[in-house]
This record gives sequence, structure tokens and C-alpha cells, in this order.
Amino acid sequence: MTLLAVEDLHAYYGEAHILQGVSLTVGAGEVVALIGRNGAGKTTTLKSIMGLIPPRGGRIGFDGHPLGGLATHDIARAGIAYVPEERRILPNLSVAENLRLGMLGAARGSQADNGAVIEEVLTYFPRLRERYDQKGKSLSGGEQQMLAIARGLVARPKLMLVDEPTEGLSPLLVESLTEILGEINRRGTTILLVEQMLEVALALSHRLYVMDQGRIQFTGTPDALRADPGIQQRFLGV
Repeated sequence: MTLLAVEDLHAYYGEAHILQGVSLTVGAGEVVALIGRNGAGKTTTLKSIMGLIPPRGGRIGFDGHPLGGLATHDIARAGIAYVPEERRILPNLSVAENLRLGMLGAARGSQADNGAVIEEVLTYFPRLRERYDQKGKSLSGGEQQMLAIARGLVARPKLMLVDEPTEGLSPLLVESLTEILGEINRRGTTILLVEQMLEVALALSHRLYVMDQGRIQFTGTPDALRADPGIQQRFLGV
């Protein structure tokens, strides 16, 4: 079943035409990766889906309903969580307080006992359990990234948009976070992932889209991309 459908999406920064007819789908239960060089339009695609950059053309449908014209908080309550590249945790609040704030965006019909939801999410992130009462600013970069993902997850979304989760992390933390995202998906959360590290995208995704200059240039499975060195060299610099 198609959960997210983006059709012929156009978006601008001022007069700069950033997204030039982007179309993609994400099926329920999938991890779909959106990859490409810096400036290809990947983050703009996620922000357009969330209504942070209102598209000037095209259609976005989620779970059978159009998202066009909805405010960002309404899109969140429809069941989409956004984990931005900048993380945007609140540095002067504790891990616990950041997580409780994340629950304010809970998808319609998914409200549950707050303590039980947080406890479930902390099973993915034992480090956050250890630092539960520490302020966000005291966490390492990797721990802040974990908190950003956990904060999105406590809203019990149907779909998570995750932007560059491994950016700036050590190889050990990259490996750990890749395993965590895989487990989150295996337990039922659909993920649209923007990822700069090709091996992470290949390891996690069921399908990939390669973007370049605001357009989709390749769609296929990880195996199909591995078998196409021309695409890798031309659009990914591999």
C-alpha cells in the first residue's frame, strides 16, 4: 500500500527553482532513501512534504489524503514526524522534557499512556535512559541525534522523515544508529531517509531515489544501484 505519494513537485527559494517536478512514493513498511550530492534538493523535498516550504506545483498525498495547504502541525498530527538535519533539540531542557514535548505532535488516534510510550522508545536508546534527567546541551553529538529521533518517535508516527542522521558522527555511532533505524522500521515505522553516506542508505533501504539538480535521476533497489557504476559516478561522485 502506498503511504506517501509525491507527484510533480515544484518548490522555490525566492526565484530559484529548486525542485523541478519531483515524483516519488513510499509504501507502508518501507525504508526509502533519497540520496544525491549536496544541493540536489533532498532536504527541500522533506521540508516541502512537511509544509515548511510551500510547494508552487504538484501534489502530495499521505495515507489517502491530500496534504496541500495544510499547516506543518496538522501534517504532523496526520502521522508524519520530521527529524531535521540540525536536530533542534531544546538544549536547556532535559532528555525527559524533550521527549514529553515531542508527544504534543502525536498522530491522531495514536494517543497512549505517555510513560508507556516513552518507555517503549527508550528501549531503542539505552544511552538516553542513562541520561534521562540531563539537559540536552550536555549530550554528545551522537546522543543529541538519538534524542532527535526519539523525540520524533514518541509521537507514534506512521512515517518518519529523517534528514542526514549520520552527519558528523563517528563510524561506531554510524553503525549503531543504522541498526537502530533498521529496528525502528522492523517494528512498523515507515521511513523516508535522506542520507549522504551511500553505504548506510544501501544497508537500510528497500528502494532508493537518486536526486540531482532538483530532479529524480534514478529509481531502484539497492542491488540495482550497486550494479550501476555509471549512475554512482555521475550523480554520487562514487
